[in-house]
Amino acid sequence: MARLADYFVLVGYDPGKRGSGDGQGQILQRFPEKDWEDNPFPQGIELFCQPSGWQLFPERNPPTFFVAVLTDINSERHYCACFTFWEAVESPQPQSHARSGEEEEEEASAPVQPAQLFAPKSLVLVSRLDHAEVFRNSLGLIYTIYVDGLSVSLENVIGNLLTCTIPITGGAQPDVEDEAVRTISLGAGDRQVIQTPINDSLPVSSCSVALLFRQLGITNVLFLFCAALTEHKILFLSSSYQRLTDACRALLALMFPLKYSFTYVPILPAQLLEVLSTPTPFIIGVHSIFQSETQELLDVVIADLDGGTVNVPECVHISLLPEPLLQQTREALSMVLDPELEVADLAFPPSTISASSLKMQDKEIRAVFLRLFAQLLQGYRWCLHIIRIHPEPVIRFHKAAFLGQRGLTEDDFLTKVLEGMAFAGFVTERGAPYRPIDLFDELVAYEVKRMKAEEGNKQKILRHIKELAEKLYKNENPYPAVTMHKVQKPTEGCHLRLHQKPFPRLDEGTVQWIIDQATAKLQTAPPAVKAEKKCMVPSGPPIAAILERNGNALANSARRLEVVRNCISYVFENKMLEAKKLFPAVLRAMKGRAARHCLTQELHLHVQQNRAVLDHQQFDFVIRMMNCCLQDCTAMDEHGIAAALLPLVTAFCRKLSPGITQFAYSCVQEHVVWTNIQFWEAMFYCDVQNHIRALYLDSAEENHAEQESAEEPQEAKSALEIASEQLRLWPTMSREKQQELIQKEESTVFSQAIHYANRMSYLLLPLDTSKNRLLRSSGLGDVESVSNSFVTNSIAGSVAESYDTESGFEDAESSDVANSVVRFINRFVDKVCTESGVTNEHLKGLHVMIPDIVQMHIETLDAVHRESKRLPPIQKPKLLRPNLLLGEECVMEGLRVYLMPDGREEAAGGSVGGPPLLPAEGAVFLTTYRIIFKGTPTDPLVGEQVVIRSFPIASLTKEKKISIQAQADQFIQEGLQLRSCTFQLLKIAFDEEVASDSAEIFRKHLHKLRYPQHVRGTFAFTVGQSPKQAMQPKAKEKNPSLRTLSKNLVKNAKRTIGRQYVTRKKYTPPAWEQRGSQHFPEDNEDEISVSEELDRSTLTPSSTMRPSEKMTMTHVVERACCRDYQRLGLGTLSSSLTRSKNEPFRISTVNRMYAICRSYPGLLIVPQSIQDNTIQRISRCYRQSRFPVVCWRNSRTKAVLLRSGGLHGKGVVGLFKSQNAPTPGPSQADSTSLEQEKYLQAIINSMPHYSDAGGRNTLSGFTSAHMSSAGKWGSIRASGRMSSYALNVEIGSRLAGKDLLGTQHNGTPAEPSFLRQHRASLYIIGDKSQLKGVKPDPLQHWEVVPIEVFDVRQVKASFKKLMKACVPGCPSSDPSVAYLRSLEESEWLSQIHKILQISVLVVELLDTGSSVLVSLEDGWDITTQVVSLVQLLSDPYYRTLEGFRLLVEKEWLSFGHRFSHRGAQTLAGQSSGFAPIFLQFLDCVHQIHLQFPMEFEFSQYYLKFLSYHYISNRFRTFLLDSDYERIELGLLYEEKGERKGQQVSKSIWDYIDRLNKKAPIFFNYLYAPEDGEVLRPYSNISNLKVWDYYTEETLSEGPSYDWELVQGQPEPVEEPDRQDTAAPQSKRRIIWPCYDNRSRVEPDAISKLLEELHNLEMELGQVPERWKDTWDKVKASQRTEGRQEGSRTPSSLLMSSGLSHHRRSLGVYLQESGVGSTLNLSLDSDTSSTSTPSSGKPGARRSTSTLYSQFQMSESENRSYEGSLYKKGAFMKPWKPRWFVLDKTKHQLRYYDSRMDTECKGVIDLADVESITPGTPTMGAPKTVDEKAFFDLKTTKRVYNFCAQDVQLAQQWIDRIQSCLSDA
Repeated sequence: MARLADYFVLVGYDPGKRGSGDGQGQILQRFPEKDWEDNPFPQGIELFCQPSGWQLFPERNPPTFFVAVLTDINSERHYCACFTFWEAVESPQPQSHARSGEEEEEEASAPVQPAQLFAPKSLVLVSRLDHAEVFRNSLGLIYTIYVDGLSVSLENVIGNLLTCTIPITGGAQPDVEDEAVRTISLGAGDRQVIQTPINDSLPVSSCSVALLFRQLGITNVLFLFCAALTEHKILFLSSSYQRLTDACRALLALMFPLKYSFTYVPILPAQLLEVLSTPTPFIIGVHSIFQSETQELLDVVIADLDGGTVNVPECVHISLLPEPLLQQTREALSMVLDPELEVADLAFPPSTISASSLKMQDKEIRAVFLRLFAQLLQGYRWCLHIIRIHPEPVIRFHKAAFLGQRGLTEDDFLTKVLEGMAFAGFVTERGAPYRPIDLFDELVAYEVKRMKAEEGNKQKILRHIKELAEKLYKNENPYPAVTMHKVQKPTEGCHLRLHQKPFPRLDEGTVQWIIDQATAKLQTAPPAVKAEKKCMVPSGPPIAAILERNGNALANSARRLEVVRNCISYVFENKMLEAKKLFPAVLRAMKGRAARHCLTQELHLHVQQNRAVLDHQQFDFVIRMMNCCLQDCTAMDEHGIAAALLPLVTAFCRKLSPGITQFAYSCVQEHVVWTNIQFWEAMFYCDVQNHIRALYLDSAEENHAEQESAEEPQEAKSALEIASEQLRLWPTMSREKQQELIQKEESTVFSQAIHYANRMSYLLLPLDTSKNRLLRSSGLGDVESVSNSFVTNSIAGSVAESYDTESGFEDAESSDVANSVVRFINRFVDKVCTESGVTNEHLKGLHVMIPDIVQMHIETLDAVHRESKRLPPIQKPKLLRPNLLLGEECVMEGLRVYLMPDGREEAAGGSVGGPPLLPAEGAVFLTTYRIIFKGTPTDPLVGEQVVIRSFPIASLTKEKKISIQAQADQFIQEGLQLRSCTFQLLKIAFDEEVASDSAEIFRKHLHKLRYPQHVRGTFAFTVGQSPKQAMQPKAKEKNPSLRTLSKNLVKNAKRTIGRQYVTRKKYTPPAWEQRGSQHFPEDNEDEISVSEELDRSTLTPSSTMRPSEKMTMTHVVERACCRDYQRLGLGTLSSSLTRSKNEPFRISTVNRMYAICRSYPGLLIVPQSIQDNTIQRISRCYRQSRFPVVCWRNSRTKAVLLRSGGLHGKGVVGLFKSQNAPTPGPSQADSTSLEQEKYLQAIINSMPHYSDAGGRNTLSGFTSAHMSSAGKWGSIRASGRMSSYALNVEIGSRLAGKDLLGTQHNGTPAEPSFLRQHRASLYIIGDKSQLKGVKPDPLQHWEVVPIEVFDVRQVKASFKKLMKACVPGCPSSDPSVAYLRSLEESEWLSQIHKILQISVLVVELLDTGSSVLVSLEDGWDITTQVVSLVQLLSDPYYRTLEGFRLLVEKEWLSFGHRFSHRGAQTLAGQSSGFAPIFLQFLDCVHQIHLQFPMEFEFSQYYLKFLSYHYISNRFRTFLLDSDYERIELGLLYEEKGERKGQQVSKSIWDYIDRLNKKAPIFFNYLYAPEDGEVLRPYSNISNLKVWDYYTEETLSEGPSYDWELVQGQPEPVEEPDRQDTAAPQSKRRIIWPCYDNRSRVEPDAISKLLEELHNLEMELGQVPERWKDTWDKVKASQRTEGRQEGSRTPSSLLMSSGLSHHRRSLGVYLQESGVGSTLNLSLDSDTSSTSTPSSGKPGARRSTSTLYSQFQMSESENRSYEGSLYKKGAFMKPWKPRWFVLDKTKHQLRYYDSRMDTECKGVIDLADVESITPGTPTMGAPKTVDEKAFFDLKTTKRVYNFCAQDVQLAQQWIDRIQSCLSDA
């Protein structure tokens, strides 16, 4: 029972305190006078009676009533019911305070009138119960008695009121009438019925909630609701006090079952307005007259009840309910508040729909919110930890687990609610396992499933809401029948009576006497014990059961879990290889929660007795899995992963050495979760709960073993159930028993605290404690801010604060790790021990122990750290060894590095997508040939891939040190950035294990290898030797004198110079005897100089080599140039060099000793009429003595192409000025220039049409045939240009700028000058700067075209920029734009444009019959580029594989392009840097190839191959600067027969030949040339493409140009099969742009077919045919097919060579690998019209058809083995070499005259063979052959005698034939 009212107070206006504007109130009387012991009198009532201040009013106001709420220091609420009425104030005497002058004077004389001013007076009831209606009635009754003067004693009424007692909560049984309903009477003939709610815990709201929604609307109230729950400040404004109280009460009622625990003042008095600036949250009501004062509150949500608005300031963010709950709540509320909404659109709305009564509506709204809370908090009981049961239950809530299981970790609202004070109270109050339960408990336990099921069904939801509303209503009004009040009201308008007596003073004694009597009676009466119905609180279904959804995700994860389980079992079964294979998949699976749980469970299975000792590799695997598992955990650990791993990290360990064990925890510390104090608390509480549960389970089992066996097994009970059972028994236990239990529990908690102090020190102290590493950035920082502590004023709080202020985590440097860990653990221990009631002595003991624990642990760690450093670090991936070439050797073993991503985005994921292959972890290797990185990506998703990036050391262009952060959490490391001119960049960061001096050694070695002292040090020479010699030259040889150097060189040269150079043509080696004469004479050996410093002119012929000249000549003839000259008909070396007189040109041997020009070849083509001695004089006029020589002749117009170096200054002047104005000067200059002129004239004379045209070459001299040249332009647009003549003019003038022929000086335009009908026979293309001041001379037959060209410096600069554009060093913000911009800035394409433009001009001139002399710079850079391109464009021969080789050998190698110098291949060239002149040429060829894909026999890959290897130094072909230097080193004439390093090809051409025979990688399937075709490509920059050689890379295998490395096995074509066997289940593969080699993974159709054919042949056991032969056969059959059908079919189209000119000239753009079988369709459009080939000569098609006829073979053949054998003829016939073919399929041995022969000369049937025996040489047998190479074949008919080239071959033949016989 409780008192209805505690105090009755009479408050009046205090006249003494006037003057300062507002008045004040004073308490006139209060009853009882002295405070109740259980309830002191609240302070400040006088403020709350008049919240807007005590003021006098000029007229009487009607009485008012409202209820104010005061909260005392114990957070008890006191309800103050204030009834206020107005009384007249007596007029004061004039002496007293002068109120207002004039008034007083008037009053003085007047008679006494009714007073003018009225003061308020309040009757106040103070109660702890909120029965507003009863208070209103009671105070109203007192007022009525006073105002109407009833004859009832006020003292009696008040005394009765104060002694009235009512039940606190009603029982549910109506029979105990007095329990729930109390009828009271105050003794004035009145009667009131007080109904107390059935369940005290449910709030009473009458209609307030419904009113609040009416005033503010659904959305606004939801805003307020969320704001209140997330602890924002809320202020209500209204002009009605009662409404303020109601609104505040309603908001609290909505929050049930959470209780609001902050400042709650429904009516705030004016004097206390500054409370609004408090920093804590509040709910306050203020009268709207103070609205202006609330304006400046920045962080308060203001709800204006009268205006219906809610104003949320900008700086306040209110987290709303999580979806879909928010939407569902809104819908439910609108169904309750506005039922018409549903049917508003119906044509015939039902008439009966109307909202419930206000009181019912109120309960329905509350039901909606009750459901909302049940859904928000469902399953909360499963996350409670009970840590003490006796003497008081202590319960904690595991917030992280709850959020994690609900999947709402990201949800702002729920997180804030759970952290809030209201929820803390909820846990304390409702966590208890044994207590009375209410509606909410039932709802959350039993109805959650139902709510889940009814989601979305409005009818059912509404039904549920109505059911709940009924219960709530019933709770508030248990007996609706008895609500009858009978209370007198005052008469209407009584407050306006004029002469009203003031409220009388009451007699305290009477009232006190009544109260005392009642108290005495109560004490004698038996205490009314209310039996609380306590029971065990139901837990409801666990969260997991509620949230079962996304089934497909589960199915998917089942496979992943299987993988995780398998991998772990492999690890523990020590099947490391299997585990390794699965490992990346496991790491990938760890992204999923299920897999992480599975991992922890599986690992638990492998722990025996809390310990599992592993070997190093197992340990490593387990650690990596744990780390991967933890890396996705947040600090909250909401899924309990870290919690599950915690026991494991102290269980798994490995033995480092006797007595030293390393546990897993030392390797998994790098995770933020360990530094989160909330995590440790949750873990601690969880463990304590388990131990306490075990404590009671054990005792229960001992006591009740017999009884319980019948019931359900004991284990099933949860901790909460056990606790509730214990709490039920508690009152029945004896005192000692109780003490014993308390003691046990306390020590359990204490022992856990010690355990956790240890655990925390394990995970917080780093392995290397010296490193002073503070625990991650989040630090063990401000614990209070993150802790989910509910004990605010506990020791923990204060201790934590003091720690925080003193420890100063900011200046962490000064405090070492140990201290910070001790502080962290102390703070934790304080907090949990205080909360779980550990005694103070124990707590102190703990504080003493903790530093010792930490210290001990540090000492063990030191030992572990020491030992673990001695271990080989296995936690890093194993270093993968790169494959090396034959003869390539490692100079430095791999240094562990990270390959960092550079500016190319493909590999790093980037915008293209795909997994990030970089950064990768691996090692960098330095070999004698390459720098190689090989490793695996650090991203576990692509961990299975291997990343290789390499480039030849010789191509290194820049190396700089950088510092990079290799991984996000690691320190900055030193690294290197290495850039190569094969367009590759290695950006590496050295691993911390690599000492900085090893990095330095690496750089030094690299530098030595990159710039050897001499060419001999390059890989092409050192290959196969041990690398040490190349690496460390002996000290004394550092700077050898010229003399000794040349001595050594010559010795070497002697060794090699004599070996002849065998080319494809048959060349019979000279007899052995003659060989000797090739050596240098001994005496002369020192005079060969290597140095370039010696002046060239001093080397006279006599001082250089004097070997037997004839022998040298035979070699020189074999050189490429000679073969080409003979092909072009420019001269022969027939009849011992005597020249045939009618030839216009001859081959001169004047330079055979390289005396005239060092950098020219030994044989040169000069005009027939010029003597050798003249040549020597002429050569002095030209730079580097490179005088004009012929290098090509147009077979049709007989125009010749010449090349030379630029003229020396004197030469220029002499040559062109001496005619008109002879300059005074030494006569020698004159004579030279005359000879020069003669020389040029001789060239002009050699042209046939020169003589025809009678000495004057005019335009009329050209026939029209010459005019329409038979060439083709890159596209059809060309046909618009009329004659090539006009075109020439245009090109000429464009190239030459304005100075073409100088005509501009006269002001006449350039074009008319050509109309002089004069066409020069010889155009000299020279450098504009050199030809300044040259006047055109009409008498000459030559003309000078001055052009501007770029020099080598510009090429270098441009190339650098191109490299940076294609392979940027670091990523840019907008890669595509940056790439294009830097590409343009590099001007590379404009240089290519320039070269192509000049070349096309020269082609034009040659084609119209004029000769051209290209005489630019020194004649070895641009000149070479232009001359080579001109020949390539003009002569189809150079577009074949053989021809292109010849072209490069002739123009680039023989004519002395300085490869070593331009490639900076030695130390001498280091300063000059790399100039890619040859690369630029290859790029030009690539551009032409793109425009004319059918004109080239070789593919784009061939060009890339050359681009890569001309700088790689793998072959000797492109070393040194001229033939002279090569001869000197003995490179030029190496003997093919020398089989020393068979694999190590010295020549790139041999290598290409070999590869080409094996596989069609260099062959262009589109090749179908037209005869005599002259190509004229477009050179505009818009027509040029960036070569993909610059931009593409294959990370899977490194550059694909070292063919042996790329092919895993010698047979390249089987590559795809190998991949299939690895994964038989699926043929599909993902191809990544920068990782896979597309042309191999996805070969083009023809290669694929050839390869399948090859495989079939292998299967059938035949010797596979060469691909080329197959291809040719197919082409031949196509051709015959085409002829038979007359018109071409699409299939023959692909191979036909006679596509119409028009179509071909478009140029088909095809990727080098993308040539698919669809090609024939793409060209099929208009070929049905039979068009003739463009060059309308009759024999146009013949050449290609006959080209391959020599290779044709009979198609029915099967060859198992073939080769050449000598066969003894029949009787008396000689031995002859024959081509034998062993055929397993037909079981016969056939022989042919030669390999190319198609007709079989004879057959030996193997069925007839009786035996094979070793034979003996008979007469006439080959002499040179070993006698063991003979063997005989005996058949039934005769004996065959055979002889093989050598013994092995013979043995092979015998074996093959034997095996055939045995097979049969």
